[in-house]
Amino acid sequence: MDKENQSLVSEFVLLGLSHSWNMKILLLMIFLVLYLTIVLGNIVIMILIITDLHLHSPMYFLLANLSFVDIFLSSIPTPKMITDFLRESKNISFGGCMCQILFVHFIGGGEMVLLVVMAYDHYVAICKPLHYSTIMSSRKCIGLVVVSWTIGFVHAMSQMAVIVRLPFCGPREIDSFFCDIPLLIKLACMDSYTLGILMNSDSGVLAMTCFILLLISYTYILLIVHQSSKTGTSQALSTCTAHITVVVLFFGPCIFIYVWPLSITWVDKFLAVFYSVITPLLNPSIYTMRNKEIKSAMKRFRSSYIDFKRKF
Repeated sequence: MDKENQSLVSEFVLLGLSHSWNMKILLLMIFLVLYLTIVLGNIVIMILIITDLHLHSPMYFLLANLSFVDIFLSSIPTPKMITDFLRESKNISFGGCMCQILFVHFIGGGEMVLLVVMAYDHYVAICKPLHYSTIMSSRKCIGLVVVSWTIGFVHAMSQMAVIVRLPFCGPREIDSFFCDIPLLIKLACMDSYTLGILMNSDSGVLAMTCFILLLISYTYILLIVHQSSKTGTSQALSTCTAHITVVVLFFGPCIFIYVWPLSITWVDKFLAVFYSVITPLLNPSIYTMRNKEIKSAMKRFRSSYIDFKRKF
Protein backbone atom coordinates (compact mmCIF):
# COMPACT_ATOMS: atom_id res chain seq x y z
CA MET A 1 0.00 0.00 0.00
CA ASP A 2 1.39 3.46 -0.90
CA LYS A 3 2.84 5.16 2.20
CA GLU A 4 2.09 8.59 0.73
CA ASN A 5 -1.61 7.80 0.59
CA GLN A 6 -1.63 6.80 4.24
CA SER A 7 0.16 9.98 5.33
CA LEU A 8 -2.12 12.30 3.39
CA VAL A 9 -5.45 10.70 4.30
CA SER A 10 -5.58 8.46 7.35
CA GLU A 11 -9.38 8.30 7.65
CA PHE A 12 -12.64 9.17 5.91
CA VAL A 13 -15.88 10.65 7.25
CA LEU A 14 -19.14 8.81 6.56
CA LEU A 15 -22.08 11.22 6.35
CA GLY A 16 -24.58 8.43 7.00
CA LEU A 17 -28.28 8.37 6.21
CA SER A 18 -29.56 11.33 8.24
CA HIS A 19 -28.43 14.34 10.30
CA SER A 20 -31.59 14.53 12.43
CA TRP A 21 -31.16 13.06 15.92
CA ASN A 22 -34.76 11.80 16.09
CA MET A 23 -34.42 10.18 12.68
CA LYS A 24 -31.14 8.57 13.72
CA ILE A 25 -32.79 6.95 16.75
CA LEU A 26 -35.65 5.68 14.60
CA LEU A 27 -33.28 4.30 11.97
CA LEU A 28 -31.11 2.71 14.68
CA MET A 29 -34.09 0.78 16.05
CA ILE A 30 -35.26 -0.25 12.56
CA PHE A 31 -31.88 -1.46 11.34
CA LEU A 32 -31.04 -3.18 14.62
CA VAL A 33 -34.24 -5.24 14.35
CA LEU A 34 -33.60 -5.94 10.65
CA TYR A 35 -30.00 -7.01 11.26
CA LEU A 36 -30.92 -9.34 14.14
CA THR A 37 -33.67 -10.83 11.95
CA ILE A 38 -31.17 -11.39 9.11
CA VAL A 39 -28.67 -13.12 11.37
CA LEU A 40 -31.19 -15.25 13.29
CA GLY A 41 -33.26 -16.16 10.21
CA ASN A 42 -30.26 -17.31 8.20
CA ILE A 43 -28.73 -19.13 11.17
CA VAL A 44 -31.99 -21.06 11.65
CA ILE A 45 -31.91 -22.11 7.98
CA MET A 46 -28.29 -23.25 8.30
CA ILE A 47 -29.01 -25.22 11.50
CA LEU A 48 -32.03 -26.93 9.94
CA ILE A 49 -30.08 -27.94 6.85
CA ILE A 50 -27.10 -29.20 8.86
CA THR A 51 -29.08 -31.16 11.48
CA ASP A 52 -31.99 -32.53 9.42
CA LEU A 53 -31.03 -35.57 7.33
CA HIS A 54 -34.00 -34.97 5.00
CA LEU A 55 -32.32 -31.74 3.85
CA HIS A 56 -28.94 -33.27 3.03
CA SER A 57 -29.17 -32.65 -0.71
CA PRO A 58 -27.32 -30.38 -3.17
CA MET A 59 -30.14 -27.83 -3.30
CA TYR A 60 -30.15 -27.29 0.46
CA PHE A 61 -26.35 -27.40 0.64
CA LEU A 62 -26.31 -24.43 -1.76
CA LEU A 63 -29.10 -22.74 0.19
CA ALA A 64 -27.08 -23.06 3.41
CA ASN A 65 -24.14 -21.43 1.64
CA LEU A 66 -26.40 -18.61 0.47
CA SER A 67 -27.57 -18.04 4.06
CA PHE A 68 -23.96 -17.90 5.24
CA VAL A 69 -23.09 -15.41 2.49
CA ASP A 70 -26.10 -13.23 3.37
CA ILE A 71 -25.04 -13.05 7.03
CA PHE A 72 -21.51 -12.11 5.98
CA LEU A 73 -22.67 -9.53 3.41
CA SER A 74 -25.02 -7.74 5.81
CA SER A 75 -22.40 -7.82 8.59
CA ILE A 76 -19.89 -5.76 6.61
CA PRO A 77 -21.67 -2.36 6.67
CA THR A 78 -24.66 -2.80 9.02
CA PRO A 79 -23.09 -3.06 12.52
CA LYS A 80 -20.99 0.06 11.93
CA MET A 81 -23.98 1.89 10.46
CA ILE A 82 -26.01 1.05 13.60
CA THR A 83 -23.30 2.24 16.00
CA ASP A 84 -22.69 5.39 13.92
CA PHE A 85 -26.28 6.52 14.59
CA LEU A 86 -25.13 7.18 18.18
CA ARG A 87 -21.99 9.09 17.18
CA GLU A 88 -21.48 12.67 16.14
CA SER A 89 -18.30 11.82 14.23
CA LYS A 90 -18.67 8.86 11.85
CA ASN A 91 -15.02 8.32 10.98
CA ILE A 92 -13.57 5.23 9.37
CA SER A 93 -9.86 4.59 9.00
CA PHE A 94 -8.23 4.26 5.59
CA GLY A 95 -7.58 0.57 6.28
CA GLY A 96 -11.13 0.03 7.52
CA CYS A 97 -12.51 1.63 4.37
CA MET A 98 -10.34 -0.59 2.18
CA CYS A 99 -11.49 -3.67 4.13
CA GLN A 100 -15.15 -2.76 3.59
CA ILE A 101 -14.58 -2.44 -0.16
CA LEU A 102 -12.62 -5.71 -0.28
CA PHE A 103 -15.21 -7.79 1.55
CA VAL A 104 -18.28 -6.20 -0.07
CA HIS A 105 -16.94 -7.06 -3.53
CA PHE A 106 -15.56 -10.43 -2.43
CA ILE A 107 -18.83 -11.58 -0.85
CA GLY A 108 -21.07 -9.79 -3.36
CA GLY A 109 -19.21 -11.24 -6.35
CA GLY A 110 -19.26 -14.69 -4.78
CA GLU A 111 -23.01 -14.48 -4.19
CA MET A 112 -23.64 -13.55 -7.82
CA VAL A 113 -21.85 -16.69 -8.99
CA LEU A 114 -23.52 -18.77 -6.27
CA LEU A 115 -26.95 -17.73 -7.58
CA VAL A 116 -25.88 -18.94 -11.04
CA VAL A 117 -24.79 -22.25 -9.49
CA MET A 118 -28.21 -22.55 -7.80
CA ALA A 119 -29.91 -21.89 -11.14
CA TYR A 120 -27.84 -24.70 -12.66
CA ASP A 121 -28.93 -26.98 -9.81
CA HIS A 122 -32.59 -26.11 -10.50
CA TYR A 123 -32.08 -26.80 -14.21
CA VAL A 124 -30.67 -30.27 -13.54
CA ALA A 125 -33.35 -31.07 -10.92
CA ILE A 126 -36.24 -30.05 -13.18
CA CYS A 127 -34.99 -30.91 -16.67
CA LYS A 128 -32.84 -33.97 -15.90
CA PRO A 129 -34.30 -35.49 -12.73
CA LEU A 130 -33.14 -39.06 -13.51
CA HIS A 131 -29.50 -37.95 -13.72
CA TYR A 132 -29.67 -35.42 -10.88
CA SER A 133 -27.79 -37.43 -8.25
CA THR A 134 -25.05 -38.27 -10.76
CA ILE A 135 -24.59 -34.75 -12.13
CA MET A 136 -24.92 -32.89 -8.81
CA SER A 137 -22.61 -35.06 -6.73
CA SER A 138 -21.26 -33.84 -3.39
CA ARG A 139 -17.82 -33.29 -4.87
CA LYS A 140 -19.24 -31.23 -7.73
CA CYS A 141 -21.36 -29.11 -5.36
CA ILE A 142 -18.35 -28.33 -3.19
CA GLY A 143 -16.30 -27.56 -6.31
CA LEU A 144 -18.94 -25.14 -7.62
CA VAL A 145 -19.11 -23.34 -4.28
CA VAL A 146 -15.30 -23.05 -4.23
CA VAL A 147 -15.45 -21.62 -7.77
CA SER A 148 -17.98 -18.98 -6.65
CA TRP A 149 -15.75 -17.92 -3.74
CA THR A 150 -12.69 -17.89 -6.01
CA ILE A 151 -14.34 -15.68 -8.64
CA GLY A 152 -15.53 -13.32 -5.90
CA PHE A 153 -12.00 -13.12 -4.48
CA VAL A 154 -10.37 -12.51 -7.87
CA HIS A 155 -12.96 -9.81 -8.66
CA ALA A 156 -12.35 -8.08 -5.31
CA MET A 157 -8.57 -8.20 -5.63
CA SER A 158 -8.71 -6.77 -9.16
CA GLN A 159 -10.61 -3.80 -7.73
CA MET A 160 -8.33 -3.40 -4.71
CA ALA A 161 -5.18 -3.46 -6.84
CA VAL A 162 -6.31 -0.16 -8.33
CA ILE A 163 -8.18 1.55 -5.49
CA VAL A 164 -5.39 1.34 -2.89
CA ARG A 165 -3.01 3.19 -5.24
CA LEU A 166 -5.26 6.20 -5.77
CA PRO A 167 -3.94 9.52 -4.44
CA PHE A 168 -6.19 10.84 -1.64
CA CYS A 169 -5.04 14.27 -0.54
CA GLY A 170 -8.02 16.43 0.34
CA PRO A 171 -11.76 15.62 0.47
CA ARG A 172 -12.59 12.97 3.08
CA GLU A 173 -16.40 12.97 3.23
CA ILE A 174 -18.25 9.96 1.82
CA ASP A 175 -21.96 10.65 1.43
CA SER A 176 -23.10 7.18 2.47
CA PHE A 177 -23.01 4.79 5.42
CA PHE A 178 -20.15 2.61 4.12
CA CYS A 179 -17.23 2.78 1.69
CA ASP A 180 -17.73 1.75 -1.89
CA ILE A 181 -15.64 2.23 -5.01
CA PRO A 182 -17.82 4.74 -6.95
CA LEU A 183 -17.94 7.03 -3.90
CA LEU A 184 -14.24 6.70 -3.09
CA ILE A 185 -13.08 7.38 -6.65
CA LYS A 186 -14.78 10.79 -6.50
CA LEU A 187 -12.44 11.76 -3.63
CA ALA A 188 -9.23 10.91 -5.52
CA CYS A 189 -6.97 13.85 -6.34
CA MET A 190 -6.94 13.16 -10.06
CA ASP A 191 -9.19 13.13 -13.10
CA SER A 192 -11.16 10.02 -12.16
CA TYR A 193 -13.83 9.99 -14.89
CA THR A 194 -12.17 7.35 -17.07
CA LEU A 195 -11.05 5.34 -14.05
CA GLY A 196 -14.59 5.40 -12.66
CA ILE A 197 -15.94 3.98 -15.91
CA LEU A 198 -13.30 1.22 -15.94
CA MET A 199 -13.89 0.27 -12.29
CA ASN A 200 -17.67 0.24 -12.72
CA SER A 201 -17.24 -1.81 -15.89
CA ASP A 202 -15.30 -4.42 -13.91
CA SER A 203 -18.21 -4.85 -11.49
CA GLY A 204 -20.75 -4.36 -14.26
CA VAL A 205 -19.36 -7.15 -16.43
CA LEU A 206 -19.59 -9.66 -13.56
CA ALA A 207 -23.08 -8.49 -12.55
CA MET A 208 -24.50 -8.42 -16.09
CA THR A 209 -22.89 -11.73 -17.07
CA CYS A 210 -24.40 -13.50 -14.06
CA PHE A 211 -27.75 -11.74 -14.50
CA ILE A 212 -28.01 -12.71 -18.19
CA LEU A 213 -27.01 -16.30 -17.42
CA LEU A 214 -29.71 -16.47 -14.76
CA LEU A 215 -32.38 -15.07 -17.06
CA ILE A 216 -31.40 -17.53 -19.80
CA SER A 217 -31.35 -20.45 -17.34
CA TYR A 218 -34.79 -19.84 -15.88
CA THR A 219 -36.32 -19.01 -19.26
CA TYR A 220 -34.92 -22.27 -20.66
CA ILE A 221 -36.24 -24.25 -17.68
CA LEU A 222 -39.76 -22.89 -18.14
CA LEU A 223 -39.71 -23.47 -21.91
CA ILE A 224 -38.53 -27.06 -21.55
CA VAL A 225 -41.11 -27.92 -18.91
CA HIS A 226 -43.88 -26.14 -20.82
CA GLN A 227 -43.24 -28.44 -23.78
CA SER A 228 -43.50 -31.54 -21.60
CA SER A 229 -46.69 -30.96 -19.55
CA LYS A 230 -48.96 -28.26 -18.18
CA THR A 231 -48.72 -29.71 -14.68
CA GLY A 232 -44.97 -29.55 -14.87
CA THR A 233 -45.15 -25.95 -15.99
CA SER A 234 -47.16 -25.03 -12.90
CA GLN A 235 -44.73 -26.81 -10.59
CA ALA A 236 -41.67 -25.33 -12.29
CA LEU A 237 -43.18 -21.85 -12.25
CA SER A 238 -43.84 -22.15 -8.52
CA THR A 239 -40.27 -23.31 -7.92
CA CYS A 240 -38.63 -20.70 -10.14
CA THR A 241 -40.70 -17.69 -9.08
CA ALA A 242 -39.02 -17.47 -5.69
CA HIS A 243 -35.56 -17.72 -7.20
CA ILE A 244 -36.30 -15.20 -9.96
CA THR A 245 -37.54 -12.81 -7.25
CA VAL A 246 -34.22 -13.13 -5.41
CA VAL A 247 -32.30 -12.55 -8.65
CA VAL A 248 -34.21 -9.35 -9.44
CA LEU A 249 -33.94 -8.02 -5.87
CA PHE A 250 -30.22 -8.75 -5.69
CA PHE A 251 -29.09 -7.69 -9.16
CA GLY A 252 -31.41 -4.69 -9.56
CA PRO A 253 -29.51 -2.45 -7.10
CA CYS A 254 -26.13 -3.75 -8.36
CA ILE A 255 -26.99 -2.80 -11.94
CA PHE A 256 -28.05 0.73 -10.96
CA ILE A 257 -24.99 1.22 -8.75
CA TYR A 258 -22.31 -0.10 -11.13
CA VAL A 259 -23.74 -0.54 -14.64
CA TRP A 260 -26.18 2.37 -14.94
CA PRO A 261 -25.40 4.79 -12.07
CA LEU A 262 -28.06 7.46 -11.52
CA SER A 263 -25.79 9.84 -9.51
CA ILE A 264 -28.69 10.84 -7.25
CA THR A 265 -27.55 10.73 -3.63
CA TRP A 266 -30.75 9.57 -1.95
CA VAL A 267 -31.31 6.92 -4.64
CA ASP A 268 -27.74 5.63 -4.21
CA LYS A 269 -28.26 5.38 -0.44
CA PHE A 270 -31.57 3.57 -0.89
CA LEU A 271 -30.00 1.08 -3.31
CA ALA A 272 -27.07 0.53 -0.94
CA VAL A 273 -29.48 -0.19 1.95
CA PHE A 274 -31.53 -2.50 -0.26
CA TYR A 275 -28.43 -4.36 -1.44
CA SER A 276 -26.80 -4.80 1.98
CA VAL A 277 -29.82 -5.12 4.32
CA ILE A 278 -33.14 -5.74 2.58
CA THR A 279 -32.03 -8.51 0.20
CA PRO A 280 -30.32 -10.63 2.91
CA LEU A 281 -33.49 -10.15 4.97
CA LEU A 282 -35.84 -11.29 2.19
CA ASN A 283 -33.81 -14.28 1.03
CA PRO A 284 -34.72 -16.58 3.98
CA SER A 285 -38.44 -15.86 3.66
CA ILE A 286 -38.49 -16.08 -0.15
CA TYR A 287 -36.62 -19.39 -0.26
CA THR A 288 -38.57 -20.98 2.58
CA MET A 289 -42.05 -19.47 2.12
CA ARG A 290 -43.18 -22.12 -0.40
CA ASN A 291 -40.79 -24.85 0.63
CA LYS A 292 -42.67 -27.73 2.22
CA GLU A 293 -39.49 -29.59 3.18
CA ILE A 294 -38.14 -26.61 5.14
CA LYS A 295 -41.51 -26.26 6.90
CA SER A 296 -41.53 -29.96 7.75
CA ALA A 297 -37.94 -29.71 9.01
CA MET A 298 -38.99 -26.79 11.21
CA LYS A 299 -41.82 -28.87 12.70
CA ARG A 300 -39.48 -31.79 13.35
CA PHE A 301 -36.95 -29.49 14.97
CA ARG A 302 -39.64 -27.94 17.17
CA SER A 303 -40.93 -31.37 18.19
CA SER A 304 -37.45 -32.64 19.07
CA TYR A 305 -36.79 -29.47 21.07
CA ILE A 306 -40.04 -29.90 23.04
CA ASP A 307 -39.21 -33.56 23.73
CA PHE A 308 -35.74 -32.55 24.89
CA LYS A 309 -37.20 -29.99 27.33
CA ARG A 310 -39.63 -32.56 28.72
CA LYS A 311 -36.81 -34.99 29.47
CA PHE A 312 -34.78 -32.40 31.31
